[in-house]
Amino acid sequence: MDIILLGPPGAGKGTQASRLEDEHGMVQLSTGDMLRAAVKAGTEVGLKAKALMDAGELVPDEVVSGIIGDKLDDLGAGASVIFDGYPRTAAQAVALDEILANRDRALDHVVELEVDEDALVERIVGRFTCGNCGEGYHDTFKQPAKADVCDACGASQFKRRPDDNEETVRTRMKEYRAKTEPILPIYEARGIVKKVDGMGSMDDVSNAIESALSLD
Repeated sequence: MDIILLGPPGAGKGTQASRLEDEHGMVQLSTGDMLRAAVKAGTEVGLKAKALMDAGELVPDEVVSGIIGDKLDDLGAGASVIFDGYPRTAAQAVALDEILANRDRALDHVVELEVDEDALVERIVGRFTCGNCGEGYHDTFKQPAKADVCDACGASQFKRRPDDNEETVRTRMKEYRAKTEPILPIYEARGIVKKVDGMGSMDDVSNAIESALSLD
């Protein structure tokens, strides 16, 4: 089974992909992770990507496509794959179709995590982590049991991502709606889009995704 998880930054795609990996043996393909791995491994495509990134340029679609193709070849035909963060544009959607067709594969499902923008802003802006062990917390939804002390390791240093601010989050949402949402009609025309409420608890969202993929 090959699927795409769609949704704006902060919608929980990474968390849900990890759960599908752990519980159903699927493989998450994150373009960012694959780019870094290809650069570290010094593959032909990775070297191209590194040269571009070192020059401050965006990595073009054909390089990203090459990295995805290499990864699929490494995994083999029997692997079930989750595409996380790709495709982001209509051109990438066309490229992914070609990548899969060349390997006798095809997309089975596209799962869109639907979110409320204001609620998503609150979710992201309020999050922080333990500076020692990485345990996650939130100003509203999950404070440490003892103020300023991590529940998991007892450390008292916490940190926030500098880009977890309202302006940045709303800019990301605007970019997602402008560039990524327009690819949905491509997949809706094939009847493979499943919409899931991404604002529920992690367990509720996981259950909804499993039901949409007939994994429950």
